[in-house]
Amino acid sequence: MDVRQTLLELEQRLLSDEIRHDAQELSSLLADEFREFGSSGRIFSKTEIIDLLLSESSVGRSLTNLDAYPVSEHAVLVTFRAVREVAGSPPLESLRSSLWVHRDGRWQLLFHQGTKVPHESQCAR
Repeated sequence: MDVRQTLLELEQRLLSDEIRHDAQELSSLLADEFREFGSSGRIFSKTEIIDLLLSESSVGRSLTNLDAYPVSEHAVLVTFRAVREVAGSPPLESLRSSLWVHRDGRWQLLFHQGTKVPHESQCAR
């Protein structure tokens, strides 16, 4: 399996409710020094994001337009558009970037950033 496909599958796993509510799996996927710049403007550590995800409500999530850009032999920048479906509301879209590092025979997420896409510009992709 190529790196792009592997990272696509890992990103999809991180969007699934099953993984988002599994502290052990999240801890395995996130590097110890993980940081996230959330679309809310907040900065999260590994512990903070795991705590947040464990208490999060279940919603539908998907991703599109994934691209992977090798940064080095052991690091890849992944970008994509995420869509969050909330019943009774228009879909919420965000642009996402993730820095994945390959360590000890596995990929871990080192950094993640989300940027909200304003609703009125969602049609102009």
